[in-house]
Amino acid sequence: MSGVVVEARGLVRRYADGRRVVEVLRGVDLTVAAGELVAVVGPSGCGKSTLLHLLGTLDRPDGGEVRIGGTDVSGLSGGALAAFRNRTIGFVFQFHQLLPDFTALENVMMPGRIAGVSAAEAAASARRLLDEVGLAERLDHFPSQLSGGERQRVALCRALSLEPPLLLADEPTGNLDAASGERVLAQLVALQRRHGTTAVLVTHNPEIAGRCGTILELRDGILQPFQ
Repeated sequence: MSGVVVEARGLVRRYADGRRVVEVLRGVDLTVAAGELVAVVGPSGCGKSTLLHLLGTLDRPDGGEVRIGGTDVSGLSGGALAAFRNRTIGFVFQFHQLLPDFTALENVMMPGRIAGVSAAEAAASARRLLDEVGLAERLDHFPSQLSGGERQRVALCRALSLEPPLLLADEPTGNLDAASGERVLAQLVALQRRHGTTAVLVTHNPEIAGRCGTILELRDGILQPFQ
């Protein structure tokens, strides 16, 4: 696994709110170096998740462009975009979004199986990752049998199962108590550094952001250095 350069230029995103149009992002510029961990902070509703969805190709901007590893993702669509996303980007959300009828091991294997990786290879990779986050004894447990922190660690492993060069995390500890959140964050940072993954994490918590190498603030639709 190695990181990838992420570039956004002049990102604009608007939403219709009744009769008026709300401009959530008003020309966002961002460069993340390969292997860098960047935090984006800002109050709830400021557009942090919107920015992350644009970087992750889950949404398209109304203006501007996103390049990941030199690829202009606006030029991709359909199957090509889905394949690029599956191989290049790992996502961790505030709510783990694990499949309830699959074990921890099976959940982490899922991206690999979708990508055509053999069951044996996907299982071996999943076991390694789950062991790295201290869940070697929980492989056969279902999400309902895991604590909130354990579920989020499984979600982190799932995001990294295909060794994507880019990890995007949206409030990854926002649904956890302080102790569980600290453990998940510590393991996210450790995995990111160990594997050299480029990562962008959005949070409203400055203490969490302080664990990242670079902190940026999204305010009034513009991204700027955190003061």
